[in-house]
Amino acid sequence: MGKVSSSAVLDYFSNPKVLDHYQDATDMVGLWKSEKIVFSKTFPLQTSGILEIGCGVGRISFGLWSLGYTEIVASDFSKSMIKRATFLNKKLKYQIQFIVEDAKSLIHSDCTFDGVIFGFNGLMQIPGRENRILVMQEAYRVLRKDGYFVFTTHDRTMPKWKKFWTSEKKRWKKGDQNPELLEFGDRYEDTDKGKLYIHVPEVAEVRADLQKSGFTVERDILKSKICEESKLVNEYSDDCRFWIARKK
Repeated sequence: MGKVSSSAVLDYFSNPKVLDHYQDATDMVGLWKSEKIVFSKTFPLQTSGILEIGCGVGRISFGLWSLGYTEIVASDFSKSMIKRATFLNKKLKYQIQFIVEDAKSLIHSDCTFDGVIFGFNGLMQIPGRENRILVMQEAYRVLRKDGYFVFTTHDRTMPKWKKFWTSEKKRWKKGDQNPELLEFGDRYEDTDKGKLYIHVPEVAEVRADLQKSGFTVERDILKSKICEESKLVNEYSDDCRFWIARKK
C-alpha cells in the first residue's frame, strides 16, 4: 500500500459522482453567505483581476461574477471539472476564463492579479506540506503588491474532533497509523464517492507556512463566527477557517 499521491487525488476529482456533487453545489448552493462577506470586504469591485485556484465546477467564480466582479480567471487541475465549468459558463453567458493548471506551478506571470482565492478547503486537499507551501509561494508570486490570498482550512483543534485527533496521535506515536498517510493531520478515507484525502492543520502550522511564503496574515476567522449560514450550506460544508493573507 503506497502513500497518498496527487494522482490519487486527481482520480477522486475526476469521478462522475464527485463531479455531480460539485455541480449540484454550483447549481443549488452558490456562494456561502460568509464567502460573500469575506470576498466583498477583501476585494473591491474595481479589483483588477482575481484568480480562483481549484475552482471545481465554478461555484465561487460564478457567484463572484453575479456580484459584479468581471475580471476572473478560474483554474483547476481536473480537466473534467473545467469541462463542466466551461459548459455552464457558456450556458450562463458569463465571460469567465476557465483553464486547466497545476496550483503548484501556475502558468501566469509575476504580479498579474490583485486577488487569489482557493475555496472550500481545496488547498488542504493537496498531499504534502511542502506542496501546499509551493501553492502559497505561487499565489504570492502571481499577486501584485498589497494583493490578497483568501482560502479556507479545517481546524484540528475544534472541540468536536478532539477525541479523534487524540486517538490518532497515539497511533502515530506507536507507528500504527494508516501507512497511506504522509504526515500527522492527514485523513484519507473511503466515502460514497471514492477515497477522499484532506489535511487538517492547526492554526500555527498555517500561519508558519504563510509567513514562510512571504505573506502577512491579516486575519483568520471561523465561518461560524462570521455569520449564520443556511442549512443547505452547513450540510455541504463543516465549519472551516477563513484565511486572509496579504502580499506586502
